[in-house]
Amino acid sequence: MKFNWEGVMPAVTTQFNSNDELDLDMFKVNIQAQLAAGVNGIVLGGTLGEASTLTEDEGRKLTRETVAIVAGKIPVLMNIAEQTTKAAIALAKSAKEDGASGLMMLPPMRYKASDAEIVHYFKSVANSTSLPIMIYNNPVDYKLVVTLDMFQELLEACPNIQAVKESTRDTTNITRIKNRFGNRLAIMTGVDTLALESLVLGADGWVAGLVDAFPAETVAIYKLVKAGKVQEAITIYRWFMPLLELDIHPKLVQYIKMASVHTGIGNEYVRAPRLVLEGGERSRIEKVITDALAIRPTLPDYKNL
Repeated sequence: MKFNWEGVMPAVTTQFNSNDELDLDMFKVNIQAQLAAGVNGIVLGGTLGEASTLTEDEGRKLTRETVAIVAGKIPVLMNIAEQTTKAAIALAKSAKEDGASGLMMLPPMRYKASDAEIVHYFKSVANSTSLPIMIYNNPVDYKLVVTLDMFQELLEACPNIQAVKESTRDTTNITRIKNRFGNRLAIMTGVDTLALESLVLGADGWVAGLVDAFPAETVAIYKLVKAGKVQEAITIYRWFMPLLELDIHPKLVQYIKMASVHTGIGNEYVRAPRLVLEGGERSRIEKVITDALAIRPTLPDYKNL
């Protein structure tokens, strides 16, 4: 499948049941809601997917299940967030065997690698696979940055490194990337609260979080911006912002899962050490969600833009 780095790609949650097992039935409900809304790809095994808590077997099962559900309609990406190059190469191999169409890659985890070590890591994994790769650049959360000079070296050496999930929180970086690399490096904005601004500045797509609860609204914003109907997009975006801010918190997994409960396409179970929300925090987050649902906008016919 040709990989088009554009549109909305949900970083999907992993659904568990009350026995801490994979809930593949609810997982399918959510993926089907994403397909119905018109998303352009699915990203598995990210932070929202609670990847660090999954066994290898669970990760592979989710990949195969997702590939079966989407049935070739859109690509499926598996995230790689490993501590060693050897483990990352092994995960890239198994992802391809399980039917993934591409990879999203973080720099090495835990070890504070040097620039040269990060570049070597990405090159080693990229050269081990034919799958297209999106590098996740999130120095705010992961404390390692992939600079433009590092991207230059990677793009010259690895044709299958094709996109960046731009999460530096610096929207001027979008213009810097476009000025330097043109269309050689696609840009997928990765911060929900900067998504519209990033799309206006030229980002090709959006790896989204609140899409897990509100897929139609997320895709509508993307489609409206790309159709030049920015003011219509802004209206939805302003309504959406209190919800989007749930994505930029350490408990984003619990918050977004709670939102998906209220929209009927997810459950709230998380895997320890995460715990479901309780007490005042639960009440506060539920109020954000229910207040938004009370004034949920009617969407335009965005699919036909």
